[in-house]
Amino acid sequence: MEYSHKLIEKKWQKYWEENDTFRTTDNNDKKAYILDMFPYPSGSGLHVGHPKGYTATDVFARMRKLQGYDVLHPIGWDAFGLPAEQYALKTGNDPREFTEKNINIFREQLKKLGFSYDYNKEVNTSNPNYYKITQWIFQQLYKKGLAEVREANVNWCEGLGTVLANEEVINQNGKMVSDIGGFDVIKKPMKQWVLKITKYADRLLEGLKDLDWPHSVKELQKNWIGKSEGLLIDFTCENKKIDIPVFTTRPDTIYGVTYIVLAPENKLVLDLVTKEQKELVEEYIQQTSQKTDVDRQDDSKEKTGVFIGEYVKNPITNEEVPIWISDYVLNDYGTGAVMAVPAHDVRDWKFATKYNLDIKFVLETKDNSKAFVGESKYINSELLNNVTTKKEAFEIISQKIINIKKGQLKVNYKLRDWLFSRQRFYGEPFPVLFTEDGEIALIDEKDLPLELPKTDYIKPSNSGESPLANIDNWVNTEYKGKKVRRETNTMPQWAGSCWYYLAYILTTSPNNLIDINSKEAMDLFKKWLPVDLYIGGQEHAVLHLLYARFWHQVLFDIGVVPVPEPFQRLINQGMILADNGEKMSKSKGNVINPDEIIESHGADTLRLYELFMGPLEASLPWSFKGLDGARKWIDRVYRMIDNFESSDHNNTNLDFVYNDVVKKVSQMLEDCKFNTAISQLMVFVNAVYKEKNVVYKKYIEGFLVMFSSFCPHLAEELWEKIGNKSSVYNQSWPSFDETKLVVNLVTIAIQINGKLKNTLEVEKGTNSDILKDKAKELISKALIDKEIIKEIVVPDKIVNFVVK
Repeated sequence: MEYSHKLIEKKWQKYWEENDTFRTTDNNDKKAYILDMFPYPSGSGLHVGHPKGYTATDVFARMRKLQGYDVLHPIGWDAFGLPAEQYALKTGNDPREFTEKNINIFREQLKKLGFSYDYNKEVNTSNPNYYKITQWIFQQLYKKGLAEVREANVNWCEGLGTVLANEEVINQNGKMVSDIGGFDVIKKPMKQWVLKITKYADRLLEGLKDLDWPHSVKELQKNWIGKSEGLLIDFTCENKKIDIPVFTTRPDTIYGVTYIVLAPENKLVLDLVTKEQKELVEEYIQQTSQKTDVDRQDDSKEKTGVFIGEYVKNPITNEEVPIWISDYVLNDYGTGAVMAVPAHDVRDWKFATKYNLDIKFVLETKDNSKAFVGESKYINSELLNNVTTKKEAFEIISQKIINIKKGQLKVNYKLRDWLFSRQRFYGEPFPVLFTEDGEIALIDEKDLPLELPKTDYIKPSNSGESPLANIDNWVNTEYKGKKVRRETNTMPQWAGSCWYYLAYILTTSPNNLIDINSKEAMDLFKKWLPVDLYIGGQEHAVLHLLYARFWHQVLFDIGVVPVPEPFQRLINQGMILADNGEKMSKSKGNVINPDEIIESHGADTLRLYELFMGPLEASLPWSFKGLDGARKWIDRVYRMIDNFESSDHNNTNLDFVYNDVVKKVSQMLEDCKFNTAISQLMVFVNAVYKEKNVVYKKYIEGFLVMFSSFCPHLAEELWEKIGNKSSVYNQSWPSFDETKLVVNLVTIAIQINGKLKNTLEVEKGTNSDILKDKAKELISKALIDKEIIKEIVVPDKIVNFVVK
């Protein structure tokens, strides 16, 4: 017998909406803030990969609600974005209308899946009430000296008319192009707003220690921040009287330096290059500007370079070594200059062997055919010969270089300040003004938000500015009686997602937020922060989490939030791949629409299947066979309730299995092991089917409460079917009785001369004489004509008859 998922799911979705079932409550001190990484509402809607993480948070949130917690489980929209902007530029339509249409599609799809989101808490980053607070936070960053306008080397995309983040640029046939549209990208110096995230580098590292995050994510964040302790050494070009500062963590290998290599973009290059080499160097600089930073750091790609014609003096040996430029050195790491020790660095070795540069070993090794990067005795190093530890060698060389005033100890970071400008119309306007004399002024808080202007047609700018530059009466205006010019750049999409988890707490009705800097807000933050469980994709493991933590720590410092970290526990869900193991994509035509699965199999089936596929963190291929199997089991649950009579009398047959399942499911859900929790629910169903039509009602109800987290629609229907009137969502999570988990039966091995003949199941602690009698009865045929000369009984374990 199958149930009609279409009728049941529509019925209960209507009930939940009419009764505002999922409204956030504030009844007690136990709270659970369960958060999804909110979606960008693209025009294509959801695919079957999206519900995996959303279902996981929903199961956890429903469990917490049933356990008596106040639960905050919200959803919203990361609504600013380049796709909407490009749509507007191509069609002339307002991106706000395009985005709103997409949001409505997404919302309906989510509702069809039965997620327990409180839509009263819905936020939209492109709503002025929302970005009013984004603008206010930016102003606080500016007031703390953490935001400034600075000339920076950026990824400029003429085709999209905007600066792109490194993550938005890809390599295509040796050229930098945008990942959206495939337009050419070049490196270009531009004045940009920059946020000084580097000021918080140590805090961002320190804060990771107490977070319940995957080790891999913590390591990604640590590597991105890239803290290293070393020495800043000046190598002097005597001919040009120019010092080249080099940061190194290995000053102990300074005797092995055979060349210095600068990033092509390093400003010293054009001051240092000789006339003879200038044309070649300028050509190389242009070639390098077409390569992405990611490609330049890829050790699998061949490194190139050019000698600039000049030399520097090694401050320890006084030897002159050549100066090169190469694409494997980035200008925004360290000082954009490297002292190359090819004998003890793999990249330097490859470069030196390619260009026939000297290689000097200063660490003892038996194999001089490749770079040695380990630790050993120092050689060919006057001050260090026979020193055996890196630490001692570091101290000796550092002290020497500091004493001759050629260097200083320094802590360095890979982390760069955050380029915060985009040349787009569709983004948060900066709440700043430029006066006629070039000064920067903040718009008064009472005048926020500064809204995007209304315009009939979004036209690209030809000046390298955003399309806002075309709207003269918005850009050039008066403020407090003075002529001013507004900033035509807008904030990046990251801005709204940096604090959206706070917006949910502040939201009283969709897009109606209370003042973030108020006592009411602080009281709410004290209740709900930090986020207890945050689930989202691995693609946000670095930048989104790093930027959000940075903003949160600034807000903590100025007393807006009561805790220093926003997300206590983090899980990255794996992807759902196509059935052949490939990533789903429109271009490959292998994307599966969840609406079609809901139509054919039901939302509960989709929810159950995606969590039963395997561990949440694993990326696994889609299987229609597996989907069918999930539906068959759900049908089996329906038949179980339909066919079995429930009784208020407990015949004790299911005592052990029920209590064992409740205990295991509860713990497995705490650990977010959803697939094994489902397996335990299956164990209970199997046990029920072995009964003779009558089952203890309390156990059926407890099962349905647990089942409701995974398959809420059918659980509500079956809860009603067995005679209950209120929603299963408002019940209590079942408890288990430890005394029912004590196994009172033991299996006794029955042996003759030590060889197993049979087994006997008895109550634990059964008397030895009774055991002997039962055993003799059970193997009586084997004892015929046998003389028993000894009877050995080990209580609760064995009965052994020794015979002639």
